[in-house]
Amino acid sequence: MLVASSDETKRDIVQSWVASMKAPIVIDSAGKYGAGLALEVIGRELQNAGVDPADVIISNKLGWRRTPLTGSEPTFEPGVWKDLKHDAAQDISGQGIRRCWEEGNELLGRYQTSLLSVHDPDEYLAAARNKEERAKRFADVLEAYEVLAEIRDEHDLDGVGIGCKDWRVVQELNEHVAFDWVMIANSLTIMSHPSELLRFLALLKDNGVAVVNSAVLHGGFLVGGDFCDYKPIDPSNPDHAAKLDWRSRFSSICNEHQVNLFQAAVAFATAHDAITSIALSSSEPRRTPSMVDAVHAKLPREFWLSLIAEELIRDEPSIIGKLLA
Repeated sequence: MLVASSDETKRDIVQSWVASMKAPIVIDSAGKYGAGLALEVIGRELQNAGVDPADVIISNKLGWRRTPLTGSEPTFEPGVWKDLKHDAAQDISGQGIRRCWEEGNELLGRYQTSLLSVHDPDEYLAAARNKEERAKRFADVLEAYEVLAEIRDEHDLDGVGIGCKDWRVVQELNEHVAFDWVMIANSLTIMSHPSELLRFLALLKDNGVAVVNSAVLHGGFLVGGDFCDYKPIDPSNPDHAAKLDWRSRFSSICNEHQVNLFQAAVAFATAHDAITSIALSSSEPRRTPSMVDAVHAKLPREFWLSLIAEELIRDEPSIIGKLLA
């Protein structure tokens, strides 16, 4: 059942970040999350915790603005949010992205955005009904990035990047935009690590572009969830059945070697040399310390060799070398 987190839980989540991480604390959010509520809560609870704005780096993925809530629930993601008091509308263009940036900073209060990006341009492009509309939408995205570069330079911010579920759209836009960083989601994971993506990541590294890996559990699927990449699992679907089989075999090997599934997924997702950092999150404050610990966990060689032998992961030199060292 969908339940809204209490203000107490939100406070405890932010306080767990402060207690578990050394400054600067890096926070990734977006105006789309809760129609701006996430940004509002982050600003409020950082201030309540007495955090110096100089000790925080905030990444705000831009492209959605608050609008009045006129119905019983928001229209931008029906069924996803509970007890919201606002709706949200997409606003991807030059002027639109500046509006989103200004609104985000207003919601954050004392804490300002320093890492800028367009939120899910892959979804924006995929919504086009034909080639002509996609070309128009692509021009909108490029215009938005021109303005983001202007904002970065005007305010001496840390960088302009991109967050995408479809890494091929990152690759496409990389031909037109000088990214400082990129965030990939559901892409480089212990279950899925295509060679084409690894080659692209190596190119980004050679060009000095930082890479943030996110959604490395496929939306919780790898640790037992009923959704994979935000979609419900249907065992009658052959592709889904194959994923369930992979997860079962992966879990068995983790149990055999007494390895934590979450730590294994995080270790693999951070092993490629191009990965600068990993984005992890939880709605349970008590889990924050274990997430921080997972980034530093060292797992036995025999575990990785077993995964290779069972063909659950590929013997990919750009990743396995680090894991076996």
